[in-house]
Amino acid sequence: MKKIFGAFKPIDYIIWFTSLAVITISFVATKGTEYLSLAASLVGATALIFTAKGNPVGQVLMMTFGIIYAIISYKFAYYGEMITYAGMSVPMAAFSLISWLTHPFDGDRSQVRINTKTSLKELIFAFALTAAVTFAFYFILKALGTASILTSTISVATSFISVYFTFRRSPLHSLFYASNDVVLIILWSFACAKDPSQIAVIVCFCVFLVNDVYGYISWIKTAKRQENSSAADEQR
Repeated sequence: MKKIFGAFKPIDYIIWFTSLAVITISFVATKGTEYLSLAASLVGATALIFTAKGNPVGQVLMMTFGIIYAIISYKFAYYGEMITYAGMSVPMAAFSLISWLTHPFDGDRSQVRINTKTSLKELIFAFALTAAVTFAFYFILKALGTASILTSTISVATSFISVYFTFRRSPLHSLFYASNDVVLIILWSFACAKDPSQIAVIVCFCVFLVNDVYGYISWIKTAKRQENSSAADEQR
């Protein structure tokens, strides 16, 4: 338990428990009955706080969230979300877990060694690969009769580039996930228009947005500490 929560600070617990409380209160206030959505939201919020600390446990929880979220998306004919999470986000979270475990900081597997060196060549490659995947997915989603196809397609793009940089252990993953949160808030607003109880899902992604912004700040600070620690070790 000390290894899992050892890096947590008071602010982490505040953000975590506040996120869980906001999600639960919004679910109860709207008299929600989709307990699967509640479970996904709580697991997702927990996954993000662990990810913000660079802890591989976050990726295990993200796989769990991805599976539940894919089921929920299927119910609303958001096939893009279903395919993206079940066929891309969950497998990529598994690859990210392996990447994080094989690149621990200072031998401590509870914290990944952060990669802050993203070259222009890699950025171009990441965006080009994202464009290719998104282009292919658009026709797949169209053939499946996906609801809100434009928003769903944009969600595929932001999701893919997010998981790519998660695998690469780059702080950029949080910024792209934040952009994905915005897209999903818009997407689920359409579902909320048909079923008001889904407002809890919108609140969930608003919470995710805050957590992802915090995650980026946390990774930048952690990266500096890791660099200073490595520099100190080299001087000894």
